[in-house]
Amino acid sequence: MNQQIIPYGKQNITETDIQAVVETLQSDYLTQGPKIKEFEGAFAQYVGSKYAVAVANGTAALHLNCLALNVKEGDKVITTPITFAASANCIRYCGGEVVFVDIDPETYLLDINKVRGLLEASPKGTFKGIIPVDFAGRAVDLEDFRKLADEYNLWIIEDSCHSPGGYFTDSHGQKQNCGNGKFADLAIFSFHPVKHIAAGEGGMITTNDVDLYEKLLKLRTHGITKDEGSYENSIDFAGGDVAYPAWYMEMQELGYNYRLTDFQAALGLSQLKRADEGLERRREIAKKYFEAFKGKQFIKGQSGIEEGHAYHLYVIEVEDRLGLYNHLRENKIFAQIHYIPTHLMPYYRQFGWKDGDMPQAETYYKHCISLPMFPTLSDEDQGVVINKITEFYK
Repeated sequence: MNQQIIPYGKQNITETDIQAVVETLQSDYLTQGPKIKEFEGAFAQYVGSKYAVAVANGTAALHLNCLALNVKEGDKVITTPITFAASANCIRYCGGEVVFVDIDPETYLLDINKVRGLLEASPKGTFKGIIPVDFAGRAVDLEDFRKLADEYNLWIIEDSCHSPGGYFTDSHGQKQNCGNGKFADLAIFSFHPVKHIAAGEGGMITTNDVDLYEKLLKLRTHGITKDEGSYENSIDFAGGDVAYPAWYMEMQELGYNYRLTDFQAALGLSQLKRADEGLERRREIAKKYFEAFKGKQFIKGQSGIEEGHAYHLYVIEVEDRLGLYNHLRENKIFAQIHYIPTHLMPYYRQFGWKDGDMPQAETYYKHCISLPMFPTLSDEDQGVVINKITEFYK
């Protein structure tokens, strides 16, 4: 069999991307140079936010957000169990307590009705915030979450790692881009190779809050500032006479080295320029999967066709998931599982989470499988994937 491996996700690096990186490598800056600011500005414009902060990766973005929002020991924060572990871990990094709430089995997203029920059953002030996830690329309706959060004085971090270019339609019929900052206090994105925009690693935070923005800039660089207007030590201490000397800087709080490099920013910026083209192709692939599996007896559920979906993943739910997974691998199709419910990871079990706590998420996990989904997936290879799945269930 001469068929090449078909992965579930794959980066697409063009000659233009390579040239953008080479030009930056040949410039005067490898890190903290002009490409960072350029990438931040272009990304903010793309999603419609006022501010963007480029960071080392999506996990760093989540951690910085929790720091900027002052998550501390014992703070309770709500999130979904169907996500990559980082969506929950960022709370633990700050000493907070992760409270998982089940998913809506139709959307695979955090179930707002269950969140509302938990809030109504708890004394006001019990929880500090919510981290909903645009899982697989489907946008959370943040308008409804914002209303609920405001009622209970909660902040919102939107985990948009799967959904650059995605959107939902609000109650006024307006498209609301994931990460535009209108409803969430902060949003985060990832530039891991299998994501829409690949930078090797890398992440972005978006917000419309200038105070959070300025705090994030400091936290991503060791808590150090070179903003003369905010210095706390005197000019005399700094070694100046009538002004602070050019070398002076202050570490004003405990921050981290969560910076992105200039050459990663150059790659991300180059990829961003064709992000809509990739998104269009992802939606074409999703439509073909949907039509191929619509009405099939072996399909228990699938991502389907949803306006505004960014299709980082295309998920189907099936019986004998293990059998199908192995069958596909035998035929060089490397499907993947997204995700093992986070609350049942051994680390989180130690806090009392157990089987049966999130029945919808746990049922979903028993049946879910993510199919190959990336813009350079050819029609021919997608046809092979569809045929091999259909063949297994004959």
